[in-house]
Amino acid sequence: MIEELYSVIEEKYFSSGDFNGMPIYGLEGIFDINDEAFKASIRQAIEDEILTARFEGNPHIRAFSKIPKDKVLEGFDAAEYPGHTCLYPHEKKLASSEKLAAYSEAPYEMELAKGAGQLDFRTFDLSVLEYYRNDPRYSYNTDFIHGQICITDEYFESDSVPEHDQVLLQTFGFAYDDDLNRYVAVFLRYLGNLSPEHQKVWAAKEVKGDIKLHPDYYASSILGSWGTRMSIFRAFTEELKIINEMSALIGKPALFRNSYDEETPKEFGFLLRPTHAEFNNFVLLLDKMMSDNINKKFFEDDVELEDEEERDDGKIVVKPKGTIQILEAWVNKYFKPSDPTPIEEMMKTFRKVRQLRQKPAHKVNIDSFDQELFKKQREIVVNAYDSVRTLRQILANHPKVRANPPKINEQLFNGEIWDI
Repeated sequence: MIEELYSVIEEKYFSSGDFNGMPIYGLEGIFDINDEAFKASIRQAIEDEILTARFEGNPHIRAFSKIPKDKVLEGFDAAEYPGHTCLYPHEKKLASSEKLAAYSEAPYEMELAKGAGQLDFRTFDLSVLEYYRNDPRYSYNTDFIHGQICITDEYFESDSVPEHDQVLLQTFGFAYDDDLNRYVAVFLRYLGNLSPEHQKVWAAKEVKGDIKLHPDYYASSILGSWGTRMSIFRAFTEELKIINEMSALIGKPALFRNSYDEETPKEFGFLLRPTHAEFNNFVLLLDKMMSDNINKKFFEDDVELEDEEERDDGKIVVKPKGTIQILEAWVNKYFKPSDPTPIEEMMKTFRKVRQLRQKPAHKVNIDSFDQELFKKQREIVVNAYDSVRTLRQILANHPKVRANPPKINEQLFNGEIWDI
């Protein structure tokens, strides 16, 4: 009986299209499912590692693999029978199935076919995302906790893009090892939906090791929660937005010409490849969002926007002040804290980003590969966020802002920010 039972369950598993389990009640009409001997046969098949079973959550999919046999038996004995228990071929039996040949060109669909869990995840070198981020045919979105990739409407079902390149990756996230090295993480159910060609691309970039999902990606994807903190990149643009709202309350033009909250540049995030070229491009973008983004009209009538210099010939030349110089003069004029350290650090960071931007412009820079750039960028990002947060806190002290403060996200207000 067990071999006949296995054959029916294996057929269901491979024909379902999603490697689904067979509910015990679905076997009625083929077997006498209410017979104690039949129930005992199922239990024996689990004991002999011919079958396995799922009973919790959505039992029709094998969410996770490698659940110990004792746990499966304990659940089977405790669950209502037949209830909603679903049966699956055991991984050991699947390993010799002739049906696996159909998946030989699709490595991650093959893993699912062999009994891997739909929510088991695999991790990859960050550079695997470059192909999609840099190709305008794809919509690539991420807050550096979660992400999504899909072919744009213009190219969907287009003759100009081969069907195997019309990719949809419903969700991806990020993961870390103990040294905080970052990786891309994708659940097998989504990897298995990629075309065989793209599955091979991802397989070539797979990284193995003791790597754990980003806590908030795990929380939102596995636990169904909203997450506990905000990405530092989203927090940065939120701060710019709030600063501009405070500017309006004060009765001035926006301090930043663009808050980037509605359309954030896709390059504004952690590096995907630690090369000096990508690092320099990021610093250039960051400076454009900080110093270059400062609106001089905000400061009109408050501080001098120009300097007068006497040339050697005695003539007076008027030169516009830089935005960092103007910001510093304005802050020092109107804000007198007991501890000037946060302001000093804020201005130091604005200048540091500007200096880093200017360095590549004055020398030939070899596009070399350096893992330390990941850490260097993270330090700059943390300092840049702290700077705009400090600036927002300065404006919050203005009487007109205190009288009618803008609404601030609770995570942002409390500084609950992911900087990894």
